[in-house]
Formats: sequence, structure tokens, C-alpha cells
Amino acid sequence: TFLGFSRGNSKVEEACEMYTRAANLFKIAKNWNAAGNAFCQAAKLHMQLQSKHDAAISFVDAGNAYKKADPQEAMICLNAAIDIYTDLGRFTIAAKHHITIAEVYETELVDIEKAIAHYEQAADYYKGEESNSSANRCLLKVAAYAAQLEQYQKAIEIYEQVGTNTMDNPLLKYSAKEYFFKAALCHFIVDELNAKLALEKYEEMFPAFTDSRECKLVKKLLEAHEDQNCDAYTEAVKEFDSISRLDQWLTTMLLRIKKSVQGDGDGDLK
Repeated sequence: TFLGFSRGNSKVEEACEMYTRAANLFKIAKNWNAAGNAFCQAAKLHMQLQSKHDAAISFVDAGNAYKKADPQEAMICLNAAIDIYTDLGRFTIAAKHHITIAEVYETELVDIEKAIAHYEQAADYYKGEESNSSANRCLLKVAAYAAQLEQYQKAIEIYEQVGTNTMDNPLLKYSAKEYFFKAALCHFIVDELNAKLALEKYEEMFPAFTDSRECKLVKKLLEAHEDQNCDAYTEAVKEFDSISRLDQWLTTMLLRIKKSVQGDGDGDLK
């Protein structure tokens, strides 16, 4: 009967509340596994009650608790939340949780391929919702990792795409030179001639790039490479680094290029 059904429902609701209360107490006690488990049980009961939105929130809470104790379990809960949010058409929230998963793969589980996949999925959802700057942030993560994994073509396409998207925006055009610089370095690792042609293309598309220190550095490096002059290469990098500190990514890429300059036995930039 309807009465029996609603009584049954109220019991499930009660159980839901109790699991949530228990989860919060476990959180206070910093017992993350137990908190994650209790939130997870609450989420499943919410699903039973057809309260999808509440279920998603509980799955996220479970994921956040598990993140501190069992990253693998956290991934399962966050993916469950993502499935619900995409089902409800809440793509911006789903994208945000894809980023959380990507960050766990970056730091805790150290699986860069999976981190890339989740950043790409997040970018995709952001694009669909017209959140282009959020999409670009995710894509730049993908490009940086792709280059580290020697997937240079993929990195080049992203850097060129984001560079082209930002160069006409008065607030973002300053960043465009950095993206074209990174794309040029990726080209350089693959093929010197390609790098030359790409540089010409970027200067034509974005004249402000010509006067940038980044563009001048690539030209000096191309010259040093052509002359197979290892000292000139090192000197150019050193000079650049003295004004703009090289980060880990740039250092890695510049070392990879340097290996193709003759007479380089020490594998160092300075």
C-alpha cells in the first residue's frame, strides 16, 4: 500500500541521515576510511530514494574523505558522482570533479596517462558549457604532460590552439607568447626545420611575438643548433634564465634539444 511505501521510505531517509551523521563524526575523528564508507552508504540510500542530487553530494563527500586514506576508492566515488551529474546535465560540476580526479592521479597515484584523460574530459565539458578559459586551463595541463611523455604533436596542437584563442584577447594576449614559445620548443625537439617554419608562422599571426624574449631565444637556439655550437646554446639559455627563471618543464625541453647539439656530453644547461 502507499502508506507502507511511505513508511518504508521514511526508514530509508532515517538511515540516510544516520549514515551522514556517523560520517561527519568519523571526519572529526580523522577516521577517513570509515567516513568515506559511511558517506558511500548514504549515497546508495539516496539513489534508492531517487534523490540523485543528494546521492551525488554524498559520493563527493565520500571521495573527499577517501582521498586522505584510499585514493583508489576516492576515484570510484568521484566517478559515481560524475555519472550522476552528467546524467542531470550538470556538466560544469562534472568537469570540476574530473579535475579533482586528475589531480589525484598526478600526485597520489602518479598515473599521468589517466590524469591526461580526465583533464581532457573536463576540458570537453567546459567547452560544451562555453567556459573557455576553464577549458584552456585543463588543455594546457594536457599539453605539458603530453610533451613530457614525448607526444609532441598533441602538445603542439594544444599550445597553438590556446595561443590563437588568447592572442586577440587584450587581457590574455600576454600569455599567448608563452604558448607559441612552448609550441616552438616542441617543434624543435622533433625537427629543426619545422621549428623555423612554425616560428615564422607565429610571428606572422602574432607580430608582438617577434619582440618577445621567448622568440629571440628560439632564434638564438636555432642558430646555435645550425652551427652545432654548444657554448652558444648554453649561453643563450643562461642569459634567458637570468631574467626569467626556467621552470622544470622548460628545463626538460631545453635539455632534450641540447642533446641534439654536437659535442654535448654533460647534459647540463649551465
